[in-house]
Order: sequence, then structure tokens, then C-alpha cells
Amino acid sequence: MLCIPEIDEHFALHALKELIKVEKDWVPGAPGTSLYIRPTIISTDVFLGVRAAHTYRFFIILSPVGAYYPEGFNPVKIWVTKRHVRAVRGGIGEAKTPGNYAASLYAGEMAHQQGYTQVLWLDGVEQKYVEEVGSMNIFFVIEDELITPVLNGSILPGVTRDSVIALARLWNIPCTERRIAIQEVIDAQKAGKRVEIFGSGTAAVISPVGTIKYHDEVVTIGNNEVGPLTLKFYEALTDIQYGRTEDPLGWVEKVC
Repeated sequence: MLCIPEIDEHFALHALKELIKVEKDWVPGAPGTSLYIRPTIISTDVFLGVRAAHTYRFFIILSPVGAYYPEGFNPVKIWVTKRHVRAVRGGIGEAKTPGNYAASLYAGEMAHQQGYTQVLWLDGVEQKYVEEVGSMNIFFVIEDELITPVLNGSILPGVTRDSVIALARLWNIPCTERRIAIQEVIDAQKAGKRVEIFGSGTAAVISPVGTIKYHDEVVTIGNNEVGPLTLKFYEALTDIQYGRTEDPLGWVEKVC
């Protein structure tokens, strides 16, 4: 999507494993910590102008990071914006590129000023269907169904998103990828249905949502408590990541 040549994935994985072997002493051992890995590619053309680059540099950044939830695994507050748009179909919303983060900064600052942690993004055409939350994919539990927005060309196909869907299918939990309007979620909560909301992403893994502000209405989700299915996904994914349980889907890559 950005005119960058494809990278040899097998070579990149081999190189990453070799790098981690060299830098293994930087892997933190405290509970909840990890070694954050960020493959990156940039243009290295000696040129100022607007065109696809001819030369690139691929590199991998490693950084020890602390626990994502220093104050505990608690629900966050999110603000729904209809004034700002993160991405539209036909753009680069489904690409892992800093341009998508840049488009989210201003609305993010507005949310923080109102006391909210993240922005809940709606689609850029009708401004009614949920797409992402902050820089994460998002899931809804309504009664016994797990729902996540369908990949429509403006939503990032996150790895953690895929992991949640795979676990749901393994556990025989009904899981649907479809368009879901924010009003549908609010109406379900008002009707007294069981509702859970959580974001999914590399850093947070699972981020529970306890409050939504839409227009001037503030809606509390699940008594502002972590829902049972949200907690189940978080514990399952982190247990696999930290080797506390068997990996049922063959995700773990042995390094050394």
C-alpha cells in the first residue's frame, strides 16, 4: 500500500531470533514486563520530493517495557467522536504506518482533556459504525455473541485481533465479524443485555472498556467492571505468552 517492496518473511523471522539471542539479557523478568519488538522500514533516498522511494532500510527495534497496567487491569473510559475521522476505505487505514497514528493525535488530545483514555473511531462515510479504539481493534460481547468490526479496508488487521477470534472459535464461542453501529451497543446496554467491550493490541493485549461517552450521553458498561469473557481472553493470551500454559494453536516460536 506504501509502494515498499515485500520483505522475505522467513529471513526476517530468522534475523529476529538471532537478534534476540544476542540481546537476551535485556529481556526483563518482572511480572507483566516484556521485550517490545518493533520491525521498522524507512526510505533512505537522498531526495526531497513526492514519489515512491528507490532505497529502504529494514531494522528491528527492541525495548524492555514495564507492565502496561501499572495500576492494575481496570476498565478505561472512551470517547466517541463524530467530528474526526481516522481513516476511510481506499486510504491507508489497514496499513501499519505512522500516518494512521498522526491522524489520531488531535482527537486523542481532545479525549484526554475530557478525562477519557482513548477515542472510539467511527467509519468515515456514515459516521455510525464502529471501527477501532485508539490504536487497537475492538470487540463487543452482546449476550452470548462476540462481535468485532469486519475488515473493510480502513481497519488494521491486528495480530491480537486474529488471536482473540481464534481462541473464541477454539472455545466454541459464537464470533461474528460484521458492521456494528455504536447505537446498537448503547441500546443493548440500556435494554439490560449482557454487554462487554474490550480493545486488543500488541502492547495492552486486552484493554477492558467501562465507560463510553457518545454525544452528551455517558454510558457505563458492565457496572464499570472487567467482564468475565474479557478477563478470560486476557488471561489465556498472557498465559500463552509467558509460558504458564500450553499453547493450543502453535503460536509460540522457540528462540533459545
